[in-house]
Amino acid sequence: MTFLSRKAFACLLILLATAFSAVEANPAHDTLINGLPSPKPYKVLTSGKHITVKCEKDINRIMVWTASGNRFVEENHVNASYYSFDVTIRERYFFLMLELKDGTRYTQKIGLP
Repeated sequence: MTFLSRKAFACLLILLATAFSAVEANPAHDTLINGLPSPKPYKVLTSGKHITVKCEKDINRIMVWTASGNRFVEENHVNASYYSFDVTIRERYFFLMLELKDGTRYTQKIGLP
């Protein structure tokens, strides 16, 4: 490569790197309020193997699965502001997916003792 084509190629790489670094994903539920992420509209309460999800808005769908990928809770059209269930399997970590009435989805990792 000639000196000018190397320079042009380097400039193109720098231009592309700055363009892609400026792109930032900002989902609707993670909008910033005073520079901080907005708080989630729900709380996960655990008491031993009993888990309760309390939410400010009505829950449309809830799904819980193990770290190995096995689903053990899947409820559609819950239409309530809270949902409770007991963990009947011997795993320590679970994942929760919560969908509200307005369609926003939240996921969270839950650890049990």
